[in-house]
Amino acid sequence: MESTLRVGIVGAGGIAPMHIEGWLALGAEVAILRRTDADVLAGRYGIRVIGGLDELIDAVDVVDIISPTSTHLDIARAAFARGRDVVCEKPLAGSTADAQKIIDAADRAGMRLFPAHVVRYFEGYRDLHDLVGTIGTLTELTFRRTVAAPDSAWFYAEDAGGGVIRDLMIHDIDQALWLAGSVVEVSATQDPPAVGDRVSPPVSAHVTLTHANGAISHLRADWLEPGTPFRSMVEVAGSEGILRFDTDLDPAGADPYRAQLADFAEAIRTGGEARVTPADGLAAVAVVDAAYASLAGKRPIMF
Repeated sequence: MESTLRVGIVGAGGIAPMHIEGWLALGAEVAILRRTDADVLAGRYGIRVIGGLDELIDAVDVVDIISPTSTHLDIARAAFARGRDVVCEKPLAGSTADAQKIIDAADRAGMRLFPAHVVRYFEGYRDLHDLVGTIGTLTELTFRRTVAAPDSAWFYAEDAGGGVIRDLMIHDIDQALWLAGSVVEVSATQDPPAVGDRVSPPVSAHVTLTHANGAISHLRADWLEPGTPFRSMVEVAGSEGILRFDTDLDPAGADPYRAQLADFAEAIRTGGEARVTPADGLAAVAVVDAAYASLAGKRPIMF
């Protein structure tokens, strides 16, 4: 008889309910690290609150990191050092160097690392990925992602793991890599530009990726006024057809967070690969870094 998976969540922000509900639906035993709003979540879902990080890690099998990006490296290292697998929300880290350190720590400890790129688990995006080979040679991919700007101040500090490209557009950067492969050039603009390391909403970023296979991806991400509804769109053009997905027009399908966590849990149980690998998480962060380098230098960045 299989034992119940014990999961410790670090972070109590807006994405916490999706992770808690997903784990509970899978039959996991869930605890959460004491932070602001953790008691509220614990009361809502009937989960345990644990006061210290070390105590939480020792009490669980998997550490699910959904805290601000700048905290990911230290928490992941602590989890791996105690022999725990890690689920880590996107972006994996605030820089390519820190993302590589997380991967290296997992490898040294012999533990599993699962970057949480949830868009791979949206049925529409998954179906599009499965069909992309039917439209011939890829030529152009267009992505648009729009949402109300987040509440917490750290999201707007680009040097502390925030920023609209790093936090929001990374979903579509990962999709572009998943659909069209590696990139050789990255070019970015942002309106308004950051002042120092701070970006102020409403803000829009545009990134153009040139893929090694010759395809071009155009990505736009917007943090807009409070109350702005979420919308995500993609169009993929090939020599023999076009594929599209739009969250406003297409059925939502099954809960992608639950599907993502189920995939991770199955990979832990069987030792198999998940749909998202550490290398995928690293590659997305590397493109984000190149986009910010392009903004800083006002020029394309060659990979």
